[in-house]
Amino acid sequence: MNNSKPEVLRVLIADDHAMILEMFKQFLSALPDFEALTAPDLDAALAQIDSAGPFDLVLVDLDMPGMDGIAGLSKAIDRNGGKPVGILTSNPTPHVVSETLSMGGAGIVLKTESLKNLTNEIRFMAAGGRYVPVELIDRQRVKTRENTGASLSEREMTVLALLAEGKPNREIGTDLGLAEATVKMHVKSICSKLGANNRTQAVIVARDNGIF
Repeated sequence: MNNSKPEVLRVLIADDHAMILEMFKQFLSALPDFEALTAPDLDAALAQIDSAGPFDLVLVDLDMPGMDGIAGLSKAIDRNGGKPVGILTSNPTPHVVSETLSMGGAGIVLKTESLKNLTNEIRFMAAGGRYVPVELIDRQRVKTRENTGASLSEREMTVLALLAEGKPNREIGTDLGLAEATVKMHVKSICSKLGANNRTQAVIVARDNGIF
């Protein structure tokens, strides 16, 4: 019979909303393998890390005092002894998500998510994973699709659809009543707008972004 106790994950959560701190702390502290400490701002969080850390995971609220936007994340990362630090927020912009990851952050935890997902997210990040909620990824894909699709003219969309069918420029020109040189011009414009090097890549980019 194995009577060994489960390994305890020590988590520090910093947020300037007392109700959110209490909710997270009560939820995590009720679990046998979590120990949760809290801080009301970045300075208090850094002091906690210095005195009781490093923690297996630190989550810092994006908008609390002392954060100075995403800059506070870097301070917490530097102080947590090489262990992961992530952002806690409600509705991050794509820039915040990309900056968090590029700065070495462990990921993003949404305050709006169900608490039942929180333990898996914390375990994943504490183990070295980088977590971004699926809804943020999907939201960015939709935005990319809308922005990219809107940048193509109606004629370019038509040409793109025929490119996807594998038709050469001459045949596309015949189908649309255009000179081959005009089709080449449209293809060049499509590639430029989609950031593609050639017609095949343009089709792949368009499909990946759900343009057609």
